[in-house]
Amino acid sequence: MRFYYWHYGIIICSLTTAFLHITLYPYFGWLDSIVLNGFGTLALLGAYFLPIPFFQQRRHIVYWSIIGYALLTIVLWIILGDKTFKFETTAAIGYYAKCAEIFLLIFMGFDLQRSGLPQERKIS
Repeated sequence: MRFYYWHYGIIICSLTTAFLHITLYPYFGWLDSIVLNGFGTLALLGAYFLPIPFFQQRRHIVYWSIIGYALLTIVLWIILGDKTFKFETTAAIGYYAKCAEIFLLIFMGFDLQRSGLPQERKIS
């Protein structure tokens, strides 16, 4: 697999999101959904890029899983998240993680255009 600039963007944004979520474990514990979200992001990143035949054969499913996972995380944060932006609280981390997830979605969009993933066909 040849890496393009958006692949590096996907990796950086996913690692940033995972790091921000996992570093919240002292406040919420290891089994909180916020912390587990970081591990889920790492798992999907590994499934997308590692040369594991099972996932490589189902790359389009992994692609849409990453998109759905990021969108679900953003929507749940909008509904349930603490949106008080103060540097001395953990709530500010939510804003940083959502920015990374939005950029992740943008880079995934670039990958859809260039990769061999199935897209919707236009009727001409």
